[in-house]
Amino acid sequence: MPPRRLVVGISGATGAQYAIRLLQLARTQAVETHLVISPSGVLNIRHELGLSRQDVHALADQVYSPRDVGATLASGSFATTGMVVVPCSMRTLAAVAHGLSDNLITRAADVTLKERRRLVMVVRETPFNLAHLRNMTAVTEMGGVIFPPLPAFYMRPASIDEMVDHTVCRVLELFDIHVPGPRWEGIAPATSHPPAAI
Repeated sequence: MPPRRLVVGISGATGAQYAIRLLQLARTQAVETHLVISPSGVLNIRHELGLSRQDVHALADQVYSPRDVGATLASGSFATTGMVVVPCSMRTLAAVAHGLSDNLITRAADVTLKERRRLVMVVRETPFNLAHLRNMTAVTEMGGVIFPPLPAFYMRPASIDEMVDHTVCRVLELFDIHVPGPRWEGIAPATSHPPAAI
């Protein structure tokens, strides 16, 4: 069986912690990760987490320069499970929405869409303006998934790490990559007996 390959793009939006945790959890599930980080993504990683480019590269199986538009990721013949852009800047969203394959992140996203593979964009911006919303609609109409990393307070998270883990686990599940973690069980515990007739 071929390895599960997941393309991971990190663009210049806040939320680098989501990307780092996604790479860490994907590794626990034997997922082969192919990483591209934009220059702005590197700046955010340094600012938000104090990590170097090399620290993040060490978490992936393969790493590519965003300028390498001739890399294997730029071809549909390179089979993958799909691609996630995490975090996804509004600039990257706009480029994908309008088919502007001007770097390897946007080209790999375009390839993912044209091959009808799953593309998940973890968009980070607030509030949204009309251009943002229209670009999200365009990507959705092309088959992509728009996934703002909204915290699930119904899980009663005790820390930022727990909120990040919940979001990242949900993102990975969109690729059928299942990581052990808390799941919503409903407000009342499930029973094996049918409810009484009313």
